[in-house]
Amino acid sequence: RAMGRQAGGKLVNKIGRYEIKRELGRGGMAGVYEAHDPRFERTVAVKVLPRELMVDAMFRARFEREAKVIASLEHPGIVPVYDYGEEDGQPYLVMQYMAGGSLAERLVLGRLPLAETADLIGRIAPAVDYANGRGISHRDLKPANIVFDRGGEPRVADFGIARISESKTALTQGVIGTPAYMSPEQWEGIALDGRSDVYSLGVMAFEMLTGQTPYVAETMTGFMKAHLMNDIPDARDRVPQLPVAVQHALARALAKDRAQR
Repeated sequence: RAMGRQAGGKLVNKIGRYEIKRELGRGGMAGVYEAHDPRFERTVAVKVLPRELMVDAMFRARFEREAKVIASLEHPGIVPVYDYGEEDGQPYLVMQYMAGGSLAERLVLGRLPLAETADLIGRIAPAVDYANGRGISHRDLKPANIVFDRGGEPRVADFGIARISESKTALTQGVIGTPAYMSPEQWEGIALDGRSDVYSLGVMAFEMLTGQTPYVAETMTGFMKAHLMNDIPDARDRVPQLPVAVQHALARALAKDRAQR
């Protein structure tokens, strides 16, 4: 990262033209920062991806291609990508700053009412469907990637990040995704489509309604076995007042066979 000084002499970090204010979060694949865009005088979020993505020309071209695809997604339920670039070998994406926090932060306080869950899924699912219709699956849908703007409207973040990160996985033989939310086909390592996202939405809906994901394990192997072989749990065992139709919808989304979702 380049270093610069503001008019008052305060030292700031910069990535490209973006002045980094603070770290918002960090995951296995990337860090995300609140930043100031001096050109447009607005606050943005900058996601900094692993340097390993740029180890050779093939990965560099992949980043450029996938970043353009992500930036082309225009839907009110998807966090827009404004810009992308590379700073001293470090690839980054610049997105709209979402000031309302994430669904993960809300779920820390406990499960959500049925009406609120239905409303959230009803707003998120069309955005996922829109991207899926353009041949883009998210591959890492989870509460941390559902974020809210100042008005409380939910949006899906990080579309396409997993596709870019597959470059790194090819080097490390790792698994892309978050174990509690990964579809059976992700664990099997087969080609993915939008039905994998439907499964992850089902996991999130289950968690919103009950306060816990359908499967809980302590190891990657435990999660893999659960998603591939365990029976689909009944949400009404945890929240008895839920209508049977809700369990039917969850069971369909969580079907092991993606053709049944």
